[in-house]
Amino acid sequence: MKIKTLVAVLLLSGGVTSAFAQTEDCNKNSSISHEAVRAGNFKDAYLPWKEVLKNCPTLKFYTFNDGIKILTAFLGDIKDRNSADYKKYFDELMEVYDLRMQYTPNFQHLKGTPSVGDTKGSKAISYIAYAPNIDVNLAYTWLKESLESEKEGSKSPILHYFLDMSLNKLKADPNHKEQFIQDYLTDSEYADAAIAAENDPAKKKALQQVKDNIVAMFINSGTADCESLQGIYGPKIEANQSDSTYLKKAISILKMMKCTESEAYFQASYYMYKINPTADAATGCGYMSYKKGDFDTAVKYFDEALNLESDPEKKAQLAYVVAASLFNAKKLSQARSYLQKAISFKENYGDAYILLAQLYASSPNWNDEPALNKCTYFVVIDKLQRAKAVDPTVADKANELISTYARYTPKAEDLFMLGIKAGDRVTVGGWIGESTTVR
Repeated sequence: MKIKTLVAVLLLSGGVTSAFAQTEDCNKNSSISHEAVRAGNFKDAYLPWKEVLKNCPTLKFYTFNDGIKILTAFLGDIKDRNSADYKKYFDELMEVYDLRMQYTPNFQHLKGTPSVGDTKGSKAISYIAYAPNIDVNLAYTWLKESLESEKEGSKSPILHYFLDMSLNKLKADPNHKEQFIQDYLTDSEYADAAIAAENDPAKKKALQQVKDNIVAMFINSGTADCESLQGIYGPKIEANQSDSTYLKKAISILKMMKCTESEAYFQASYYMYKINPTADAATGCGYMSYKKGDFDTAVKYFDEALNLESDPEKKAQLAYVVAASLFNAKKLSQARSYLQKAISFKENYGDAYILLAQLYASSPNWNDEPALNKCTYFVVIDKLQRAKAVDPTVADKANELISTYARYTPKAEDLFMLGIKAGDRVTVGGWIGESTTVR
């Protein structure tokens, strides 16, 4: 019994000694490799770093970062990507990222520790940079998972390369077109959110550059025209006419791409209206009726859309678009009514005042006396002056139009013959019915 006890004690002591020795070895190797990495001496850092990664991967978080630096340096020095050494170091690099993701929970208490999603995105970027042969689908999957995890917190390279890989998938498979458009919308949304949240001017500028590149990729992809979108969404809208989620997404994309004249937009709006008459759906039905020349029905839908919309800014924009449509259809009085609604929703709506001025200028004649008809242009200029007073951003456009329309105002001698002089008030009749001051 005593012998058995003694053996147990000796074995236990040996285990403690062994564990202690291993810990000492880990600390020693970690120190040697880390200092070598800091000095840029990656060759001497490699073997002790490998020992740390093998025997004590949770000792220090910088073990993973050091490994990435060591291996990317090695890969950068090897010219032949098909060589055995290159493939060996590349596989080790991918393994480092996998281990970092595996052991991330052990380091989450440390400030600044990257999340699993962030590391997956970094792995994808390294994969794209160093893989002997890139599997676009694999890189895309990793980037998509990273983006879905980090959202607007995604780093700039993730935002850029996610759409880049999606574009590469599109080039290889035309059936990826709809998903590519959705990828662009998602990526663009997160980029915008990241820009809005960033306070550092340099970082904000860099993010804006990424956003500009994303937009350029989308525009150059060949999917950004309404004909392409009609081809994508037309058949699928018919197949999903009772799926409100799909219809809502299609309407949103077609609106964003300014394809509100497309049959796909009309149909999606109509089916959505039947399921749930939202403001967007009613607007689409209004456009459909307008295109068919049924202006009374169009106005009915537009009015319903205004009633359903709760956001004053969106109500103002909708009323303005309706007014522009009615103006094109020569429904001037109705167009003015919607411009007045737009201004009631947004008092500083400079563009609405400008369109109102153009509305009046398109129909100046209300009297048999030509000089009085020309007084209409005083009202036109009043609206343009009001436009730049409430909204300085439209000042240049307003001033240009004032310069144009001022040439059509009546001459002082013509008004004098009618007993009217500068400073007098004149009421412009007809459907306009507004008073102005002669100058």
